[in-house]
Amino acid sequence: MKKKIVVLTGAGISAESGIQTFRASDGLWENHRIEDVATPEAFARNPSLVHQFYNERRKAVVAAKPNAAHIGLVDLEAHFDLQIITQNVDDLHERAGSKNVLHLHGELLKARTTHPVKPLYINCLEDLKVTDKGTDGYPLRPHIVWFGEPVPLIEKATQLTAQADMFIVIGTSLNVYPAAGLIQQIAFNIPLVVIDTKIPAIGTYPNLHLYEEVASLGVKKLVNELLKGKEKFFKNLNYK
Repeated sequence: MKKKIVVLTGAGISAESGIQTFRASDGLWENHRIEDVATPEAFARNPSLVHQFYNERRKAVVAAKPNAAHIGLVDLEAHFDLQIITQNVDDLHERAGSKNVLHLHGELLKARTTHPVKPLYINCLEDLKVTDKGTDGYPLRPHIVWFGEPVPLIEKATQLTAQADMFIVIGTSLNVYPAAGLIQQIAFNIPLVVIDTKIPAIGTYPNLHLYEEVASLGVKKLVNELLKGKEKFFKNLNYK
């Protein structure tokens, strides 16, 4: 039976594809305050601005291409039961070829209606306008989990994480909750791999492997080591 690897990815894995990281050091996202473009209150106050902001982000995603880190995870999928949990709202994992991707924070290339109970979801590659509505008659909004909103898929992500034989963290600061709390759900002795240019504070783990690299280089090294010598990671776990 294949070992189950769960991968948590953040903005750092898409940065090499030209996708702007979520928040700059000055607290702004593409020169906008988070409060003005990424909250339910912002959408209620100025839906035109919010649509304009995400229309630009959508164009950037469509123009981007998967990089070596995305493709490297596809290579691992050929040898392991691989599940990706991503905080990113782009579709680069899917375009690279990954089959099992859970989007914690929504998907930029989808929209949903503002129906309070049963929203309708549609694929969205074009610009959204304030006047756009779904077939249920409700206005459309980006399918993004904004600040102040619940994260509907966190329970499923928690269940998947608890089942992992190996947990890999790529390109995330582990500062955004509840996604950052997933690392606390892993079995204590499984291999924990962290790939980032700046390793976040994660505490002490007995089977910890750090790659202080950009995502593409770190994933390449990890894939090579995993496929050549699994014992380094799965020692004492009866790997077959």
